[in-house]
Amino acid sequence: MMKLINKATAVILLSILLTMALTGCQSNGAKSPEAAQNSAEKNTSNEQAKGEGASNSTAPASENSEGQSAEAIKEGSMEKEGNVVLKELAFVYNEHTIAISDTANEDQMEQMLGKPDNLKSHTYSAGDGTNMDTLIGFTEKVYTYPGLEIKTISIPEGKQDSIFHIEITDPKYATVRNIKAGDSLDTLKNAYPEGKLLGDGAPNEEDDFRYEPSNYVDVMSFHIKDAKVESIQIYSLLD
Repeated sequence: MMKLINKATAVILLSILLTMALTGCQSNGAKSPEAAQNSAEKNTSNEQAKGEGASNSTAPASENSEGQSAEAIKEGSMEKEGNVVLKELAFVYNEHTIAISDTANEDQMEQMLGKPDNLKSHTYSAGDGTNMDTLIGFTEKVYTYPGLEIKTISIPEGKQDSIFHIEITDPKYATVRNIKAGDSLDTLKNAYPEGKLLGDGAPNEEDDFRYEPSNYVDVMSFHIKDAKVESIQIYSLLD
């Protein structure tokens, strides 16, 4: 009888041990639905974080692209140092654009405009009677063509000539906005809305219409007579 009891007890203990072992294996090998859901959410958030990281890695390129496009500057809106004003203060002839502050020696002028009818050269000095003390040692050249006069100046020590004054009376020379002598005042105003009449601007009286960019040094002035452009002056004030 004792043997049977001992045998039954051993079977029960063995059964309990097997049950405990199986329970331990299940707890280690599988997760509860809640744990599985939390794990999935964690994995998803990690994947999203990785995705955001990839997106952020391309963000600077996009921002740089936008920054570059924002830097595009409309002509006539920037000061002289940016050379945009100089592009506006120019005229066009035979596909050549000639602007204030362009360097131009005699050979270059002849290539762009042909041989001038007249060429004068003067080097300023203390006793020349011009009272231009600030320009002593500078050499000014004046190129004269039919309906066009261009003045250049070169500082001492052999520096290149640069254009500082242009006067146009012939309609074959047009500004970069295609305004020429003979155009109406209304056409001029439409082309240069930033400009203004200096006087009363009565239609039958003479006046000057000035386009003066932000640096206040380089100027384009249109002389108006009988509500039309009679002449155009483009010039840079010399110090």
